[in-house]
Amino acid sequence: MRSNLLRASFVSLSLLLVPMGIYAKEKSWDATADIRGGYLRYDYDNAPLYIDSDGTIIGENPLNSRGHTDSKGIYATAKFSAISPTYQDVHFKFTLAGATDFGLNDEKYEGRNFVFDPSERKSFFLLQEAYLVYETKKQKLLIGREELTTPMIDKDDWYMLANSFELAYFQTKMRSDTVLWGGYFSKMAGVWDSGANGTEFHAMSDASFVSQEDKVRADKSGIYFAALEYDDKKHHKLQLWNYYGVDLYNTLFMQYDYLGKNTAFDYDFGLQYINFTGVGALADHETTTIDYSLYAIKFDGSFANGFSFATGYTDYGSGDGQGATLGAFGGYPYFANGMIFHFFEAGSLRNATSYKGQLAYSFNFAGLKNIWAGYRYTCYNLDPNYSRTLENEPQSKMVLNGLQLDYSPEKSYYFTITYEGVKLDYEPDTYALRLIGGYRF
Repeated sequence: MRSNLLRASFVSLSLLLVPMGIYAKEKSWDATADIRGGYLRYDYDNAPLYIDSDGTIIGENPLNSRGHTDSKGIYATAKFSAISPTYQDVHFKFTLAGATDFGLNDEKYEGRNFVFDPSERKSFFLLQEAYLVYETKKQKLLIGREELTTPMIDKDDWYMLANSFELAYFQTKMRSDTVLWGGYFSKMAGVWDSGANGTEFHAMSDASFVSQEDKVRADKSGIYFAALEYDDKKHHKLQLWNYYGVDLYNTLFMQYDYLGKNTAFDYDFGLQYINFTGVGALADHETTTIDYSLYAIKFDGSFANGFSFATGYTDYGSGDGQGATLGAFGGYPYFANGMIFHFFEAGSLRNATSYKGQLAYSFNFAGLKNIWAGYRYTCYNLDPNYSRTLENEPQSKMVLNGLQLDYSPEKSYYFTITYEGVKLDYEPDTYALRLIGGYRF
C-alpha cells in the first residue's frame, strides 16, 4: 500500500516537469554519465567444482570458507543522469543504470562477485534514480528513487554500482548548524548490499539480512527514520539517527566527533554507539534474537605534508544478531573495518572486538594530484564460544591486511586498486583483488 502511494505521488508530481521546462528558460538541463569497468577476484581455496578422493566430481566443499567459492570476472557498468531546470525551487532527476559482462565470464566463478543477481547472473538494466525535490536554503522535500547516503542506509558507491532506494523524506534547518530529518525507506536495489535480488527494487524487509521466515512475517514493510545532525563547522559534530524497521528491528545510531585543526596537523576524535533491537513480529518470534549494542572509538589525523593515519576500535556487544544486521542496506560506519572484508568470513562477531591501524599518503606535487595510497591492518578478536567454522572448530582471531591505490578527481578518469588478505583460524587463507576504474563526464 505504501509503495503504491509513493508511486502515485511520484507520478503526480512528475507532471510539474512540463511547466519547469517552459518557464525556467534561464537554466538548461544538466547531464552526467559514469562509465565504469572492473576486474574482481576472490580466492577462498574453494573452487566451484572439485574432485573427491575417489574421482567423483561433486560441488564445492560446503564446509570450506563458509561455503564461499573462488570467484572472478570482468564487468562494465554505465550510469546516465539528467537533472531538470529548477522552477519555483523544484527540480527533477533521473538516472538510468546497467551492468554487463559482455558474455566473457564463467558463471561458475561468479558466486561472490555480487555484480549480477546471484542466481540469474545475467546483465541487467534499471531506473536507478527518479525523484522530484523541493529545495530551499532551509528546507528539502524529496520523493522517488535516490542514491542516498546516511550512516546505516547508504548508497555505498565505491564498488561496481551504487545502492538506490525508493523513499520520501523531509529536511529542515533549525539553525545554521542544525538539521532535522524525517522520512521513510520503502524499497531498495543494490546487489552488493541487498539481501534480495539487488538488480530490482524490493521491499526493505526483503532486502534485509534476516532469515526468510522473518522476511515473510515482516510482509514487505519499510523503514521509518528520523535524525538530528549538528555541525558547528569548527570543532563539534553530532549525529543522532533512528531507523525503525517495521516488524524487523530498530537501529539507534549516535556519533560525536571533535575536529582539531592547525597549520601542520588536523585530527578527528570520534565516539560511536549503535543499538540494534528486534521489534514487532521479529521480537515476538522465539527463535530469532536481535539485541545488542556496539561501541567504538577512533582517532584519525592528517599532516600538511600529505601523510595521514586512521585508528579505530569497535566492541560488537554481548547480545545476539550481528549476522542479521551488520552491513545491511549498505551502511558501514564502523570504525574498525577492513578494506574489502568485514564481517562475513568469521562464524560470529558476538562478544568480538576489532581494531584498525592505517597509514596513507596523498600525492600533491609534480603534477600528481588526487592520488591516495594506503595500507590498513585490521584484527578481529573473536569469541570461540560463538565464532566457529561449519565443522565446529573454534575461531579466536581474524587478521586482515589491505592495500589501496586510489585516483579520484571530480570528473575525468578515475581508478581504485584494492587488495586484501584474510587469515582466520581453521579456514584457508583468503584474498581479494579489485581493479575498478572509469570515466565521469
